[in-house]
Amino acid sequence: MIVRQIRTLIRTGELPVGTRLPAERVLCDRMGVSRLTLREALRALEVNGLIEIRAGAHGGAFVTAPTAGSAAAGITDLLSISGLSAADVTEARIAFELGIVPLIAERATAQDLAELRALCDEAEAAREEGSYTVAMSFGFHLRAAAASHNPAVVLLLDSFREAILMSMRQAHHEGKQGVAEHRAFVDAIERGEPGVARKVMGDHLQRTADAVAPSAPASAPLWRGC
Repeated sequence: MIVRQIRTLIRTGELPVGTRLPAERVLCDRMGVSRLTLREALRALEVNGLIEIRAGAHGGAFVTAPTAGSAAAGITDLLSISGLSAADVTEARIAFELGIVPLIAERATAQDLAELRALCDEAEAAREEGSYTVAMSFGFHLRAAAASHNPAVVLLLDSFREAILMSMRQAHHEGKQGVAEHRAFVDAIERGEPGVARKVMGDHLQRTADAVAPSAPASAPLWRGC
């Protein structure tokens, strides 16, 4: 009950980020609970990234903005507990990442394209040296999302980081074809061809979907239905 009430006040803006919550004694009186119960609720809110408990003379419980990292941890926990598979994660990626291609095509700047190409160069060099990791691939996808110039898009993708990395590792991609597809995607965006960019990204993600799919007869690409 305490967690729900405070979370609601934060979400509605009645307790803005940076606000110091009333003293424990005041909260206990208002909610009719013991200090032990209140402290357990505050710890739960802190774990969820909604408040920060500071010690000292000027300490207390302060409202904070949840980070992408805390959201990612929650999604990772959900992935483990609810039994979501790499196939589930990849299907969600296809729906999400293809959906933002029109925004990227419309809003990407010359700097966005240059930074995406630099990431491709780094990934290619790492692959040649044998130091390539799936985190480099995710970095490209996150930077591409940033080219949409919509912070909500970046936050949502970044919060799914650990789940996506898990699915990439399970796919066992070594990077060669992926880097080429990343370059082709950037080329299509630069030429102003969102349809081509969407197809390149769709085929790219479909390879992961095929690699992590349960053993079953081949089916039509998932992305063409998105």
